[in-house]
Amino acid sequence: QAQVQESGGGSVQAGGSLRLSCAASGYAYSSHCMGWFRQASGKEREGIAAIYTAGGRAEYADSVKGRFSISQDNAKNTVYLQMISLKPEDTAMYYCAAGPGEYGCRSFPLRKETYITWGQGTQVTVSV
Repeated sequence: QAQVQESGGGSVQAGGSLRLSCAASGYAYSSHCMGWFRQASGKEREGIAAIYTAGGRAEYADSVKGRFSISQDNAKNTVYLQMISLKPEDTAMYYCAAGPGEYGCRSFPLRKETYITWGQGTQVTVSV
């Protein structure tokens, strides 16, 4: 059974940094689309970063470009989201997701429909 599990959330002050981890299991991690999404209170879930684990350029939402970085450790079946220069508007529940298919990952990397396996989420809170 495919599973992804996030960790690393917490509370930081504006300007701080955090690194989220997403551990994957139960599927062919080596050729999947891995994405990070977030959902703030009262808002829709938005895709913020994605990468195809078999190789390819990472994609980012404009709201995080230059501040967030997605990376992978294939030996550990783990994807990371390094977040720097955090802002209060980054406060949200952060979700990791996995989806099969290279086409979807390269064409629609930040769309929810590209992914079929979701984690439970990890909370990130940024205070002023």
